[in-house]
Formats: sequence, C-alpha cells, structure tokens
Amino acid sequence: MTVTHGRPLTAEITDILVANCGLDADAAARAPAASLEELGMDSLALLELSAVVADRWQVQLPEQAGQLSVAGVAELVARRADPPGHTENSVLIAAPLPLVWDVTNDVANWPELFTEYARVEILHRDGDTVRFRLTMHPDENGTAWSWVSERTADVGTRQVRARRVETGPFEYMRIHWRYAQETGGTRMTWVQDFAMKPTAPVDNAGMTDRINANSAVQLAVIREKIERLAGGDPGPAGARAATGAGDE
Repeated sequence: MTVTHGRPLTAEITDILVANCGLDADAAARAPAASLEELGMDSLALLELSAVVADRWQVQLPEQAGQLSVAGVAELVARRADPPGHTENSVLIAAPLPLVWDVTNDVANWPELFTEYARVEILHRDGDTVRFRLTMHPDENGTAWSWVSERTADVGTRQVRARRVETGPFEYMRIHWRYAQETGGTRMTWVQDFAMKPTAPVDNAGMTDRINANSAVQLAVIREKIERLAGGDPGPAGARAATGAGDE
C-alpha cells in the first residue's frame, strides 16, 4: 500500500475530496469501487481535485479522472509521483579485464562470488544468453527470496544486459554491466533501471537506497576476491579462472 508521511495515499485523496470537493465520506466508504463520477463529483470538483494534486505532488490528473475510484486516483498519483528507479555503481578491481570478465560471468559460481546468493540453478543456455534461478540466503524473517533472471553477455563489447523474468515486487528490473580497462585495473559498473509494483512493500526511492547500499557491499566483496585470484591464490575459483571456465 502506498503511504505518504505514514498515511495511506487513498486516505489523503479522500480527505482532499471531502475538504475541497464536497465528497460524502460515508458514501465513499460504502462504495470503495465506485468512480468519482458515481460518487457525485462533477467537473468543477474534479478541477479542484486536479489543482490540489498538482500542487501537493506535482502530478497532472488526466481528463478521464472522474472514471477512476478514489483508490484508482491514489494509485495513479503514486505511480507518477514516484519516478522509476535508477542506480549506477562501480568498482575498480586491480586485475586484468579477462579475469574480471570470466569470474563475474561464471553465473553458476555466483554463490561463491556474492555473499547474498545461496543457490543458482541454470535453466537454459542459448549462445551467450543464460536463463537461471537465483535463491538468496534467508532474510531476518526466514524468507529465502527466489526469482528467474536472464542475461546476455557480449564479449566483444565487454557488456552484459540482464533482466528479471520473474519480477516479484518489481514491475520490471533491467541491469546493464559494463567493463573497461583503466590505469590500475578493470572498472566494473552496474546500472539498474526498475520500477516497483504499487503493492510492493517499498517504493522506487526506497528500493534505490537499498540497491545502492547492497551494491557497495557486494562490489567490495567481489573486488577483494578477484584481486586475491589475480595475486595467485590457488583456491578453487582461481583454478576455474585459469582454465577459462565460465567464459561466455
């Protein structure tokens, strides 16, 4: 449920309609699915609602707003007031680009590379495209989140495009990985574009903060592990990298 300042947005829209547009609050409560027109809101009332919404949330209501319910107006305002999420995070890894590319694109090995993933199940491969199921370690409530993603690696441009196939609380999630050789090593950049569903427990801004915080943690872990491999660590991951395993 979308909330603003701790209150459901539907309640705020109802308050505006009651205070500024003459809505009968009891009638609205008895018929929550009724449109504003069915609740007796005329064109002047809708103009007043539009003016207040534009002033408070900088959102323009469409001319057909009268056909929406109070909850429908709240959902529309929530979507337009909360812009899509966008994050960009990068790390400079003191290791050659081919090693960074091989290790980070070895999807089957991600539970050893990332600290958040418990399991990876490869579902399908088609050339440089792989579809797989990721399962996270259980959260503080004991829930192990899982979803299906698909990614396509382009070794020629050293870029990867990925998306969630099972979106869960997201309307969509797209990820762009970029790799570039720089003085001192390889820069790996993650760009994520997404939007949350209205029913999600967090909005776009909240998820942006979560992704930025988690990306910083994961990128630091990945840098440490790959730099250890580049320094000659003979562990299992190092053996795989040396033989070129995971190179898509």
